[in-house]
Amino acid sequence: MRASGRPIGAASTEDDLLARIRRALATPRRSSSRLALPIGDDAAILRPRPGFQTFLACDWFLEGAHFLLDRHPPHSVGWKCLARAASDLAAMGAEPRCFLLSMAIPSTHTGRWLDLFLSGLRAAARRLDCPAAGGDTTRSERVVINVTVVGECRRGRAVRRSGAHPGDAIFVSGRLGEAEMGLQLIRAGKGPIDARDPQLRKHLYPEPRLELGAWLASKRLATAMMDLSDGLSSDLPRLCEASGVGARIIARRIPGPRLSGLQARESDRLALVLDRHRRAAGDAARKERLGSLSRIIPVVNGKALPGSGIPYSSHPGPRR
Repeated sequence: MRASGRPIGAASTEDDLLARIRRALATPRRSSSRLALPIGDDAAILRPRPGFQTFLACDWFLEGAHFLLDRHPPHSVGWKCLARAASDLAAMGAEPRCFLLSMAIPSTHTGRWLDLFLSGLRAAARRLDCPAAGGDTTRSERVVINVTVVGECRRGRAVRRSGAHPGDAIFVSGRLGEAEMGLQLIRAGKGPIDARDPQLRKHLYPEPRLELGAWLASKRLATAMMDLSDGLSSDLPRLCEASGVGARIIARRIPGPRLSGLQARESDRLALVLDRHRRAAGDAARKERLGSLSRIIPVVNGKALPGSGIPYSSHPGPRR
């Protein structure tokens, strides 16, 4: 981990900042074997596992766009920036191995705010078994965070967006809209935020479905997967386009609050397409209590479904 754009004469300040980050994100003993050279040098060395493929994913987390500096607890900002990035690995059936943190931060927030941020990031790293391997820091007028995660999956077992077939069943890995409702409550509130409030937890502390993604990949039960960080209404068309299929969604089947089930952005939810020929896929859906949406249908003549403009369509129907 190193500092970029360090002004002359500020070496001690920058070095102190880097030392604090290294101490806070020191590699736990249980994860030390995966890094031949951990955080602290110009680059880290990852020790790959034979028979596995390496996966790379990165995610921006920006003040004003993804969190409010004066409202979101810094501990939750640290947790969420890693959880969001790790969800991309879950969507392919990969397991996290390590991450890189790039961060620009104003000098006004290098005290307690940074300590709490690093505490939340460390908690997420330990929960996800994903140690820090390095990164970069610099100064900025706003907080800018980028996390790159490195993951692994057994060769040939990765689940892509492009594998869905007509007749396969679409599921989501939990209720949709709860995180969005938490964000709206935070925006509307004026007092201190209680991070223990169950109405806010899904937004503040998302938990990517890494075990579910890896299990579905290992059993070859999912034909396609994708995380829902941009919402079902945006991400499902991308999956359909990649697979060359369409989908018809019955809105009343979407699990979650009526207000935002289709549009809600979810940092820890997956769209899953399970193999229509595998009985075990249905058993998996019941076991995990996945929200069943519908079945994929073919796109007629390679075009979008009538009136949709995109390769899927939504049919509201009454809510239960």
